[in-house]
Amino acid sequence: MFNRNRGLRRTAAITSISLVAGCGMFSDGNPDDRAPIVVGTTSAPSTLDPAASWDGSWELFRNIYQTLLAYPTGATTPEPDAAKSCGFTDGSNITYRCELRAGMRFADGDTLDARAVKHSIDRIRQIDVAGGPAGLLGSLARVQVTGAREVVFHLNKPDATFPFVLATPAMSIVDPDDYPAHSLRKDGKVFGSGPYTLKSYDDGKQAQLVRNDRYQGFAKRENSAVTIRYFQDSGTMVKALRDRKIDVTYRGLAADDIVALQGSPSKDLQLVDGAGTDINYLVFNPKDRWARNPAVRKAVAQVVDRGAITHKIYRDTVDPLYSMVPKGLTGHTTAFFDDFGDPSVPKARQILTRAGITDRVPLTLWYTSDRYGSETALEFKELKRQLDASGLFTITLRSRPWKTYVTGYQKGEYPVFGRGWFPDFPDAENFIAPFVGQQNALGTPYPSPKITDVLLPESRKETDRADVVKEFEEAQQILVDDTRLLPLWQGRQYVAASDDISGGEQALDPSTIMMMWQLYRKTSW
Repeated sequence: MFNRNRGLRRTAAITSISLVAGCGMFSDGNPDDRAPIVVGTTSAPSTLDPAASWDGSWELFRNIYQTLLAYPTGATTPEPDAAKSCGFTDGSNITYRCELRAGMRFADGDTLDARAVKHSIDRIRQIDVAGGPAGLLGSLARVQVTGAREVVFHLNKPDATFPFVLATPAMSIVDPDDYPAHSLRKDGKVFGSGPYTLKSYDDGKQAQLVRNDRYQGFAKRENSAVTIRYFQDSGTMVKALRDRKIDVTYRGLAADDIVALQGSPSKDLQLVDGAGTDINYLVFNPKDRWARNPAVRKAVAQVVDRGAITHKIYRDTVDPLYSMVPKGLTGHTTAFFDDFGDPSVPKARQILTRAGITDRVPLTLWYTSDRYGSETALEFKELKRQLDASGLFTITLRSRPWKTYVTGYQKGEYPVFGRGWFPDFPDAENFIAPFVGQQNALGTPYPSPKITDVLLPESRKETDRADVVKEFEEAQQILVDDTRLLPLWQGRQYVAASDDISGGEQALDPSTIMMMWQLYRKTSW
């Protein structure tokens, strides 16, 4: 058993001033003459169509599509991007108006107007992909075009978080002539209006981004081209970094590789360790005979030792998490620890016995083999070890690659499955609302009327998010009482780069999505 308050080991990371400064002082001001910056990640897109994605595909979308609002460097609240201005037109947070910039066009030259915005938002709800981004639009009643450059969003209830929703890459603006209203685009092509165009795409292997000369927005591009390479594991990715085959690594650095980089300083590499709000958790499927039983879920929660997972598997590069709302956000609690305390087999046995369960409970735990890093398999082996060793469970492990894994949980095939979550926007709401209701990001219905019909609506009336702590605390207690979701750990953000790359720290928006346009090569010290 490990101390739940164990802090991250704050060794002196290989943090170069060039990366943390990210200032134009190192840029030559003429990025067009530069070779493409090559970024490595283990998080490949599952789709190229924004209407189908509520996952890590957003990393690519942020750079090739455009949204009405987004996050300029250093901003924590959304600001206009494709829009010239946006704002609520009433005092009740129910009518939201945006005016587009003049002369907006997609990369292929087609006009980007209010009609395109309406089409983009409407098709998300019309296509309604299971586990897709339609779940973000629960407060939207209709979209109205009131002029060539003016669009009005009429909400069915007050929602102060709606601007945050519009800033997510799910709300990327697409061309009505290229993206069908009632089906996903399937030709593998992309025509957005973002800082880059997608020059070529090799599914699961590589995306080549080049400067979009028609782009209008706040992004100041420090480079003219970026190539994103998708890796299956951290070790191969870090080797590519050391061999100078890639310039930057992001998403998917394994704990062993992070610790190795921290412990073996190199004049050629730099590593930045930053706070993160990504979380990792288990989902219990109510369709399964055993997982739908509250006593089984609570017994699992009582046995799982988060400290052992974060220390043994992740080598303290992540922190134990006791709420679906991570540390660092207003409203965070430690509700799971408050209710369950330290791991205890006797307490878990008592929970099952009271429910009339005296034999070992058979459960199958599923995880994705290629999404969240190479430790995932080890994490689930540790979960199996803990649960089997309790004498209360018989655990079977299964895995699939991400693309088929998504299909499986959307169809309700997995009794218990692992998920990670990178926030859509930096608010406690985004760690509660996406997971509850008949339609949610998990594809697994979770009716919770008190949360969906009372607490969230009340919280959305408040523009000042510090005034909704009470609602979020109550919602988190309901999540504990139900134990349909079991938070495990909270991550940190690590960016490793060659010594001639700058802008990495500034490249992360509040949702920890990398804005590739911030990266550039230094010309001198």
